[in-house]
Amino acid sequence: MKRVTLQHSTLSLAVALSLLAPALHAQDAAPAPAPAEDASQATTLDKVTVTARKREETLQDVPVAVTAFTPETLDKLHIEDIGDLDAFVPNLTIYAARGSSSTVTAYIRGIGQADPLWGVDPGVGIYLDDVYIARPQGALLDVFDVGRIEVLRGPQGTLYGKNTIGGAIKYISRGLPTQTEGFASVTVGNYDQLDAKAAFGGPIGGADSGLRGRVAVASLNRDGFGENRTNQQPVSDKEINAVRLNLGAYAGEDLDFQFAFDWMDDQSGVRGAKMLAPNPLAPAYPPLDDRYDIRSGMPNVNDTVMKGLSATVNWRPNEDWSFKYVTAKRESDTETNIDFDTTPLTLVDVRAFYSDSQVSNELQANYDGGGRARGVMGLYAFNGDAGGHVLNHFFNPLGPITLTNPLFGDTQGVVNTKSFAVYADWTFDLTNKLKLDVGARYTDEDKHAVALNRFYLDGTYATVWGTAANFDKTANFKNVSPKVSLDYQVTDDIMVYGLASRGFKSGGYNIRANTTAVPRSGEPFDDEQVDSFEIGSKMAFFDQRLFLNLAAFHNIYEDIQLSVFTSYTLPDGSSSFFGDFTNAGKGTVNGVEVEYQWLPSEHWLLSGNFAWLDAKYDEFLTTTATIPPVQVDIADRQRFTNAPEFSGAINLEYRTALANGGNLSANVGYSYQSEVWPTTDLSPAIRQDGYGLVNAGVIWKVNDAWSLALQGANLADEEYRTTGYNIGAYGVLTGFYGNPRQYSISARYDF
Repeated sequence: MKRVTLQHSTLSLAVALSLLAPALHAQDAAPAPAPAEDASQATTLDKVTVTARKREETLQDVPVAVTAFTPETLDKLHIEDIGDLDAFVPNLTIYAARGSSSTVTAYIRGIGQADPLWGVDPGVGIYLDDVYIARPQGALLDVFDVGRIEVLRGPQGTLYGKNTIGGAIKYISRGLPTQTEGFASVTVGNYDQLDAKAAFGGPIGGADSGLRGRVAVASLNRDGFGENRTNQQPVSDKEINAVRLNLGAYAGEDLDFQFAFDWMDDQSGVRGAKMLAPNPLAPAYPPLDDRYDIRSGMPNVNDTVMKGLSATVNWRPNEDWSFKYVTAKRESDTETNIDFDTTPLTLVDVRAFYSDSQVSNELQANYDGGGRARGVMGLYAFNGDAGGHVLNHFFNPLGPITLTNPLFGDTQGVVNTKSFAVYADWTFDLTNKLKLDVGARYTDEDKHAVALNRFYLDGTYATVWGTAANFDKTANFKNVSPKVSLDYQVTDDIMVYGLASRGFKSGGYNIRANTTAVPRSGEPFDDEQVDSFEIGSKMAFFDQRLFLNLAAFHNIYEDIQLSVFTSYTLPDGSSSFFGDFTNAGKGTVNGVEVEYQWLPSEHWLLSGNFAWLDAKYDEFLTTTATIPPVQVDIADRQRFTNAPEFSGAINLEYRTALANGGNLSANVGYSYQSEVWPTTDLSPAIRQDGYGLVNAGVIWKVNDAWSLALQGANLADEEYRTTGYNIGAYGVLTGFYGNPRQYSISARYDF
């Protein structure tokens, strides 16, 4: 049974200490209004400030492919967690990883990593207030009390470096205000959704004390999309509680200290997976019609607790220089039950425990003397332990009972990562219109892996009869990632740029290694690298009524790291599951991205994006099962995962001022992506054909304090797979589906 089941959690109230002057998102037409203005009457688009290059710049002026979202736009687009950004960022694919609710899988421009096991690093870096989140567990961040979200596309090897070979997602909390303010909101919807969010912030001990703070809380609850027909427990439900606390001490305008704490507890149940074909090992359990219902006999436990603590010092000794120091510690613990076969039979049942901790330190110096040169330099250090214990039970009921059937095994160990980097990025004004940006990052990283994988006589996992792997090894990875770009201001409203950059993701060890059956699995896999060449433009037309941003890129991708679910031969001649991890080879990724916003009148806004992606393997080496084994290039038969050829979205918004001083905003949006292969085994049953989603919403701002919102997502109730499992040795072929039609109504009070 699930540890805690809440149909309706108590509404979370927030007491906090801060305010963010409302920032404006690049996709939001209305400029940040002065107190006497009405945003619904805006007649020009505004430029949002971002920190993509770790210094403040407007989005239209920075020569980087980046999409930014302000709180207003996140509300209008009904973004509940960062997985909902998928449709609104070109060439971004992001969703909950397989059987989890808050573990993230993220790909940008065909580069990412789907395997959440320890020892495997993500390909898209996720940052919470300048702190890198090393593990995907708990990283599918829910959106509440956010100041801005930025998505940087393409390798960010110079300024962000660690595991940002595909790009970076920056979640920025609201800042600390100088006067008391806050909000409270309640949302109810179908599937018994009941969400409560609140925040409170302002000065502590008087306006002149120099102390400020903010606390924000969220309680997010929803019944399951499906049911476990074996025990009537909910499937794919949501039960998340979260808290963020920010404190600031300001010693004048030149020195401040910021402290932040965040905590998240996800007690959502297991996710439902649909059996896509009859399992020959379970003929009594044919596939179900519902895409979320299961018949699992495992406990309904899929819990993650994540917490983080950080301290930031900002020092501005003079007008030219500013310094920032960020130190942070993060921890997470996960317990999850994965019933791969989704039946009451113990065919492929896995119980897993993950435990992660990290400490990071970054020292950053920014220089801008008002002349022709400005830039940022920094040092970065990271020390993290990622470990766990996975208990496996594999059984073929059609085969004879032997020492290896059923097969009881475990995977346990830890991977320690020690990483040090030094970086610099400088911009030089060659002329009044032509700028040169150069940067580089040097990284030195050690991966120390301890693995002990064994087989047991029974399900007590007490008596060992064999060892699959037992090693204690360290590998070192060094890299220099340079960047150079030129941007030219053709007119005041048109900028073009060219960019060459390198991204890097360190190698490591396959913690699932079976060195007895597959000797090479105990050797380290190599780091992967991408060299990216990009041209683009940031353009404004018709007196700031139309923004049009373009980017075209050519990526050379080498030593691609792939997690492959396959099998190996047991001593009795039968086959069993094997999680392989290897460097596949080389690939080329080309693409084009378009983002647009058009304000034809004060009432209408048309915005959206379009992306084309051509990702192909140039070399894909695999080892045959022959004696002796040989390597064969099968690049012509392989496909990139999570890399749809076409994707895009179009959003139409109408807003108008009301006679009583409020305003009304209504929007409808359509997003589309073409065929996608979610898994490396290229199962045609898991492959997802092209599909589109329809969303819509109405927000009524009654007055300065009250607002109401009616929102709907996937209104056509489209059935679409995000990923799945294909474990042929045990007849497993399942798919995980995106959320069904959802609708909700919210009430919010600001003070």
